[in-house]
Amino acid sequence: MTFQPKHKKLLENDEIKRWWENNRARSPLSADVLLRNLGLYCELNETKPALIIKDANSGELKRQFSDFVRSMERKGKAGSYIVKFKHAIKNWLNFNDVTASFKGINIAGEYENPTLTNERVPSKEELSHILRKASSRGRVSVSVMAFSGFRPETLGNYEGTDGLRLGDIKELKISDEIEFTKIPATIMVKTRLSKARNQYFSFIGEEGITYIKEYLEERRKNGEELTYESPLLQFDVRGTKKNDFMRTTLVTRDIREAITTAGLKMRPYVLRAYFSTALDIAESKGLISHPWRQFIMGHKGDIEARYSTNKRLPPDMIEEMRESYRKCLKFLETRISDISEDNAKLFLQQQLLSAVGYKQEEIDKIDLSSVSNEDFQQLLRDKVAGAMSDNGAKQKVIPVNEIEQYISEGYDFEAVLPNGKAVMRLRF
Repeated sequence: MTFQPKHKKLLENDEIKRWWENNRARSPLSADVLLRNLGLYCELNETKPALIIKDANSGELKRQFSDFVRSMERKGKAGSYIVKFKHAIKNWLNFNDVTASFKGINIAGEYENPTLTNERVPSKEELSHILRKASSRGRVSVSVMAFSGFRPETLGNYEGTDGLRLGDIKELKISDEIEFTKIPATIMVKTRLSKARNQYFSFIGEEGITYIKEYLEERRKNGEELTYESPLLQFDVRGTKKNDFMRTTLVTRDIREAITTAGLKMRPYVLRAYFSTALDIAESKGLISHPWRQFIMGHKGDIEARYSTNKRLPPDMIEEMRESYRKCLKFLETRISDISEDNAKLFLQQQLLSAVGYKQEEIDKIDLSSVSNEDFQQLLRDKVAGAMSDNGAKQKVIPVNEIEQYISEGYDFEAVLPNGKAVMRLRF
């Protein structure tokens, strides 16, 4: 299904249609945005695209656009909004081999975006809440953005003609059971779905895989025959299917509904920022290299150039990247799902820190995998000592065999420390 952009009447002009179709060859979304902005500029200034070319040749356009900028600023329009008209005009003129200079025309706040000024990434607890409020399909969208760093356009493009397919998850095996041969699993992004027009891949861990598996099993239960060509995200069985894939607007609608239901005010795109922020922390701790981080974010860099040229990275490098990503999962996933010795220890340490008074934000900033047992015990002692000084006799550290006695004296048990002592707190 092709969506008609606003100001579609302009397309009745062959020259404008030719320009629009040329932009669509690169990006249908950008083509519609440029057409809309050019049409709106003409509407607000009571002019036509052909007259813009004429005024550019005579030098009149610069004066007109300067007046337009000042008028928009007086109406309180943001600079980031006004500059979009300049981009549309320049694109239209360039296509017609007309050079127009806007040099010297200053736009206040041109590089500022008020919508994003106070935006923040969700915490782990908030992301967990969003996932709980999302539909089974929405959980897949949220996890692929937050845990793999994909843009929503990758899941389903602007027109609903393409998107991620089940075959793009390389370790997914579809048979009598939905299985994953390796975790974290690899997810490929083909060139046509990449904003930078470069093929790349990322990974997804146990938590995201759980949501994908549950969603696919639900679809199969509803009678769908799954193949490797099936879209990762599918329409509701009761809905009317007009496209092979979900459009980007529908993908983000699922996410936005989950965010709103969770009581938060964030753009769906902030989930990619969550992924980026987590990798920033992981990189600062030496868990992932900067080139690998760039690559799985879909940015062009050294690894991308090698991947594009050779079409295939050595298996040992891919496995090293997978292992680096695995180490990053503690900053990404909202729950510890891999029951391993290391994760069991990590879980216990987190519980102990929480029990003695550390807040979750403080715990997230501690790289427990690199903290020695002695340093960890010191963290506990420091917190307990601080609590003792704040609470006076309200909290006590005692031998474990005296717990029963202190409970009878009005204390509540809080935690057992690694040194064999117990933390007790006075009830009143």
